[in-house]
Amino acid sequence: MLLVALLNLAYFGIEFTTALLIGPVSLFADSVDFLEDTSINFLIFVAVAWSARARGAVGRILAFVILVPAMVTFVTAGMKILNPVAPAFAPMSLTALGALLVNLACAFILVRHRHHEGSLSRAAWLSARNDALANVGIIAAALAAIPLQSGWPDIIVGIAIGLLNLDAARTVWRVASNESRQHAEPEP
Repeated sequence: MLLVALLNLAYFGIEFTTALLIGPVSLFADSVDFLEDTSINFLIFVAVAWSARARGAVGRILAFVILVPAMVTFVTAGMKILNPVAPAFAPMSLTALGALLVNLACAFILVRHRHHEGSLSRAAWLSARNDALANVGIIAAALAAIPLQSGWPDIIVGIAIGLLNLDAARTVWRVASNESRQHAEPEP
């Protein structure tokens, strides 16, 4: 988990800088998501040795952490809807391709945890999987922006990334709540 956290932190810097320079909603959403993934995987690295009940509580916190990029994405998309300028194709595509490679590496590292029942492993796996899907969407938006000369493909993919994060947060919350209930101490 620590390696996954460090990979995410490193690529956050690259993608966030590119997003600030060229302005696509989808890249901005994905860069914030890299920072969220850094937090998730670092928390998991620290909390993995804790009791099941404590891990359930951390899982609930992680559900809120997953919501942050979704909310930031929706706000950014709302601002871009007012001025849907087509993003620069080459830097957007190359940055998304690099992000896809990093996310595939993280997903490969985490694939063995995808069916574990705990909220922490579910959060890590869903984040890595969703990020790879988001990167494919960003590349598709960049390709669609060429003939359309519009920012709408980017805005749509950015909103889709936000919705993917909302669903992951809901799933992690549900698993963490079940985990906490199963391991609650019985009352005397």
